[in-house]
Amino acid sequence: MSFIPRGRFPTTRLRRLRSAPWRRALVREIVLQPADLIQPMFVVEGTQTAAPIAAMPGVSRLTIDLAVSAAQEARDAGIPAIALFPAVETLLKDATGSEALNPDSLVCRAVRAIKGAVPDIGVITDVALDPYTSHGHDGIVDGGDVANDATVAVLARQAVLLAAAGSDVVAPSDMMDGRIGAVRRALDAAGHADTMVLSYAVKYASAFYGPFRDAVGSRGRLGAGGGPADKRTYQMDIANRDEALREASFDVEEGADLLMVKPAGTSLDIISDLKRAYALPIVGYQVSGEYAAIAAAAALGAFDRVTAMRESLTVIKRAGASAVISYAATEVARTLTADVVAVRQ
Repeated sequence: MSFIPRGRFPTTRLRRLRSAPWRRALVREIVLQPADLIQPMFVVEGTQTAAPIAAMPGVSRLTIDLAVSAAQEARDAGIPAIALFPAVETLLKDATGSEALNPDSLVCRAVRAIKGAVPDIGVITDVALDPYTSHGHDGIVDGGDVANDATVAVLARQAVLLAAAGSDVVAPSDMMDGRIGAVRRALDAAGHADTMVLSYAVKYASAFYGPFRDAVGSRGRLGAGGGPADKRTYQMDIANRDEALREASFDVEEGADLLMVKPAGTSLDIISDLKRAYALPIVGYQVSGEYAAIAAAAALGAFDRVTAMRESLTVIKRAGASAVISYAATEVARTLTADVVAVRQ
């Protein structure tokens, strides 16, 4: 049981702890640092091209050469890892997502280029089929729904290819049952025992993913090719809390190294639950819609963009996240580093 100090006003005045910047810094319980942040990036074919994403102010799809530069900038800002998501050309998409098994795919080439140029930054890659399927689902559609076991078999092969390309962490985001165990076994059998598995343990069927689907080109595809009109048969119901613990427990047993919760900003209770329940690092994903909402409000003058971004990320960490994925990671990290320098001076 925690000790609760007792005191009464006027002997006890809690404002004493807040009355000056140094006092607030001295007793601050949660300190957001660049090392807590992960920068996601969207990669596209081509060279020297940054294509802005309308729904995500400040975020662009980057060709591999520019993604390498962005990775260097993230590293220089103190960020330890990036997460890559491919925007695959339409002509390469098909019903089974076969391009995901191409060892020379866009994302595999991006991984090799980034690890070659910035070897000291961690690279996380998404394990899912939605960027590659013509119907936009995270797996193989069969009989009007996404076939769990057939999809898992493909995901395990995809994870091995990504690890072979140099990915340090593979992150199954599909929400199929049993995929963490299958991916772990496949990695170990292929000689990639050191490759970490970041499980999207709790991924809700959220409206906040909309801008991401624009970024990777999957919006509007759901329902095509005989598949479901949404992802609710495999992503979690946002109303469920206890189920999140069950989902995470399976992934822990199957060998996940880290657990992810998304959307993080609307799932602070879940992050807190998992932190108390499991001795694994928890990663919160501030998803595209959460980022876009803050960016849009700031553009309208509602508040300062960086201050609001920092607050939102600090709160996710306060809930129990060891790390936070955010499209504002590098931007925020630079301000955190500048703060440290200013204090030292």
